[in-house]
Formats: sequence, structure tokens, C-alpha cells
Amino acid sequence: MKTRWFLQVSLILSILVSFFQPLQLVSGQVDAPEAVVVQLKGPLTPVWSGYLQRGVNRAVSTGAGLLIIELNTPGGSVDLMNHLVQQILASPVPVVVYVTPRGAMAASAGTLLVLSGHFAAMAPESTIGAASPVGMQGEDIGSTLEEKTKEILKASARSLAARRGTEAVKLAEESIEKARAANSTEALQAGLIDFIARDVEDLLAQMDGSKVLMNGNEVVIRSKGALQVPVSTTMVEDVLGLLTNPNIVFLLLSIGVQAILIEISSPGGWVAGFIGAVLLALAIYGLGILPVNWFGMIFLVIAFVLFILDIKAPTHGALTVAGTGSFIAGALILFNSLSIPGFPRVSVGLVIGMGVFLGLSFFAVVMIALRAMKKPVITGRESLEGKDGYVVTRLAPIGIVQVAGEQWSAVLAPGEPPLKKGEKVIVEKVEGVRLVVRHIETKA
Repeated sequence: MKTRWFLQVSLILSILVSFFQPLQLVSGQVDAPEAVVVQLKGPLTPVWSGYLQRGVNRAVSTGAGLLIIELNTPGGSVDLMNHLVQQILASPVPVVVYVTPRGAMAASAGTLLVLSGHFAAMAPESTIGAASPVGMQGEDIGSTLEEKTKEILKASARSLAARRGTEAVKLAEESIEKARAANSTEALQAGLIDFIARDVEDLLAQMDGSKVLMNGNEVVIRSKGALQVPVSTTMVEDVLGLLTNPNIVFLLLSIGVQAILIEISSPGGWVAGFIGAVLLALAIYGLGILPVNWFGMIFLVIAFVLFILDIKAPTHGALTVAGTGSFIAGALILFNSLSIPGFPRVSVGLVIGMGVFLGLSFFAVVMIALRAMKKPVITGRESLEGKDGYVVTRLAPIGIVQVAGEQWSAVLAPGEPPLKKGEKVIVEKVEGVRLVVRHIETKA
């Protein structure tokens, strides 16, 4: 009896456990914390602003407890940096800026982006700092402007790093004043960052239980085992992101200008001109982001002028050779004459290859033009000399003849007798709009 009762109770308990267990799993999934992840890689671009805001909105709409910004940048525009800092500071969700992967950097403007987060973290062997301002082309700016810019940036750095202690403020200021850089260990010792983490999972585990003030309220971070929710970039953002690669920008610039030249040399179509305009617009966008030496553009313009001149007034390729050299020199000056750590450089092999390709292309055009100049005229009135026809109206000595499928006014050559309709003639020469013809004897 007791055994039977025990089996019945066990069966009931088993049923209840099997019924409630799925509910507990679902409840655990719902209560699991989430961390939205956005990735900012490469030089600062205007695309980052929209992408970052989409990440903030995603974190708010899903109720995520944390927004992780994975950062790896050599820096960029101060104006764009200020806008991104404002977005991070305005986030209603706690933000951690994480310099990753190993060997990554948060240089120049990236330093202040790290400081603007509620938390800051770095991967081992990553670096931060070297935030001294430079001009748009990477050059040193004037002493007065440099002093003003540095003071503004140092004030921002002090404000952002104040809660991290005096050592952090000192390191932040020196990164701007003296272009000082620090590795992850040095940054942690100075209090400039909060964590050194191998990866995102390690970062989330270390952050669990941390506290932060959000709008005057203390928020406890529950991040251990958090579900990572990556925010994908759009196709347009991916395309514009490629424009931080000088090799891509160089190709767009080269092909775009060539397409425009094709349109100019053969007007009437629109495809080449449209493609060229689009490619040039993208190239100009990229040039506005990358640190370039605009002096190189002078050599590029000279190169294409020489190419055009060799087509219009052929010099058997001499101008094309000079244009090829000017093109290669201009591209290397444009992209590679500035030495800014972290910013990519254009491939020398790509520049030389494209220069030789353009040179050979224009040389081929020059050769075609030379052959065209040497070929006899095969159209128009001049092409009628030596062709035969017949008389349409009596020639005595003026009349009409049919030659090459058309009727022409004609006059008999000196010494030729009048000709009747239908008799055969040959064109001796062309005088203005009139043909000079002779009689052709027909065999019986």
C-alpha cells in the first residue's frame, strides 16, 4: 500500500516537474541580460554617427543593460570626434568603449572616445594616446591655432577623465600636449581604463556587479553571461566604409577621371560620364576622410592634360610617357608623402600598375589616331576620284552624272567631246561641288 502510494506521488511530482521545467528555461532566457555590440574600425567617418545611434536605439528598444563599442582607430576629424563623444555621453544605456583586438589602437581622437564611455577597456597589447592635433593633411598646424586646439582638447580630456583620478587626467593631458601613448597595462595602472580583457566574454565577466551613475541613479551592471546582440552595418555604410582604404580611393579616382575623359572625347553618350561622375564623387568623399597631400593632385592633373594633348597633337607617345610618370608621382605624393601612424598607405605596386595601364591605353589611342591620319580619305567628295559612273543628262560640257549611288553636277575634262545620256564616265578630279569627268570607252 505504501509502495503504491509512493509511486503515485512520484508520478505526480514527475508530471509537475516536467510541466514547470520548460517555463523556468523560458523565464531564464527572458531574464538573461543583453549587451548590444557595435564595431567602429578604421579612421573616423561620418558613417559612424548613424551607425552608433542605431546601436543606442537598439539597446534602448530591447532593454539591453549595456552597449559595447569595439574600437580600433588611428583617429580623425576633431569635429566628428566631438559629435561622437556627445552621442556616447547622451546614451541612456551604460556604454563601455573597448579597444580591441590585440594590437588595436585608440589613437588621437580615439583617446577621447574611450574616455567618454561610462566604462573603458582595452585588449592586451593594445595602445591609447598620441592625441596631439594636426592639420587635415597631417601637417603641423600654426603655433597659435595649435595652442588653442590643444587647450580645448585638454579641457575636454580633463572633464572626461576627472572621475578616474589625477593620474588618469595627467596621462590624458600628456597624450594631447606631448603626443604620449600608453599600452593597456600603463593605462590601467594610471586609471585611464577600467579593465584589460582578452575578449568580450572576459570583459562581460569582469564588469558584472560594477556600478555607474545614470541620470543621478546608481545602476548595477549585470553582464556575466550576457547575450551579445551585434548591430550590423547597412550596405551603404559598408560601401562608404571602404572609402577609408586609400587603394580603393585611388582606383575610384583613376577610373572616374578616365571615364570622364572618354565622355569628353566622344560626347553624345551618357554612360561613361555618369559612371565617371559617381566614381569621382565617391573618391572625393574618401579624400575628405583620409590624410592626403593635395600637392599630388597637381601632378595628376598634369598627367591627364598630357594624355589629352598627345591624342589631339600626337607626338608618337612622348607626352604619354611623361604623363605616366607624372601620374605615378602624383598618386604617391597624394597618399604616401604624409607619415601618420595608423593611417593606411596606398600600394606602390598598384600605383605603378595603374600608371602603366593608363599610359598604354592612351598610347594605343595615339597610335590609332596616327594611322587614321595616314589613311586615304574613303568618304566624302574626295573619295570619288577614280570612280566610274554614267551620264544622267547630256554633258555638253556641263550636266549630271551618277557616281557612287549619287547624282553630281559634272563638267567634261578639256578635250572631251559631248556625251549622251547613259554613256560611261570616270571621275578625274573634284572641283568644289562639281566633278570633272572623262569618257570611258566601252568594249563591244
